[in-house]
Amino acid sequence: MEWRDQGIVLAVRRHGENAAIVEVFTPSHGRHAGIVRGGTSRKLTPILQPGGQIDMVWRARLEDHLGHFTVEPVRSRAAALSDRMALAGLNTVCALLSFCLPEREAHLPLYQRSEALLDLLGNDDLWPLAYLRWEMALLDEMGFGLDLSACAVMGRNMPLDYVSPRTGRAVSAEGAGDWAARLLPLPPVLLGQGEAPDTEIAEALRTTGHFLRNKLAPQLGSKPLPEARQRYVDLLRRRAGTG
Repeated sequence: MEWRDQGIVLAVRRHGENAAIVEVFTPSHGRHAGIVRGGTSRKLTPILQPGGQIDMVWRARLEDHLGHFTVEPVRSRAAALSDRMALAGLNTVCALLSFCLPEREAHLPLYQRSEALLDLLGNDDLWPLAYLRWEMALLDEMGFGLDLSACAVMGRNMPLDYVSPRTGRAVSAEGAGDWAARLLPLPPVLLGQGEAPDTEIAEALRTTGHFLRNKLAPQLGSKPLPEARQRYVDLLRRRAGTG
């Protein structure tokens, strides 16, 4: 069995004396793992970093075997390592993809969004909003997307103020009534409105985080969300002056 693809390194762990098991996200083969011989060597360690873009050939005797990768560098995103916010963002994206994606199942639109998002690393003005949109796309790809098209209670277009924590549908202030305190916030940035300040993005991430934590994670065996996500949210809140 053999195929060739490009992909994003998600995680690397040591295997034996000098090999590594490398997990990648590829456009055609989804989240896929393989052994890289010499993966902990001085030559390959800089290539096999989370977020790095690599070209790989996977070979195995049978399709369901772990198999081996032969890798070549395509693009490094090591510049993120020198910026605390960028590094936290990179770690969050890689950790969530590793956490959420089923093995060996292609998700091409999400792959394309992920590659574009990682290419924005270091652009601190644009990245938080791009990340929020990516997280919404991740929820949608996993079957838990938000429906913010109309009020779920009143059934028509009107100013929207909340999100139902149960259904992920938008709710107006009129429709919420006495239940408003139990609903999640719907800041304008989630509707694609306004200037998207960090305060609003952090508030929006509270809402998307609810669905990652309470809807998606239980479908994956109730594993806790990667801590990397909360670290990024905390950094964003501190930058906004609300943390």
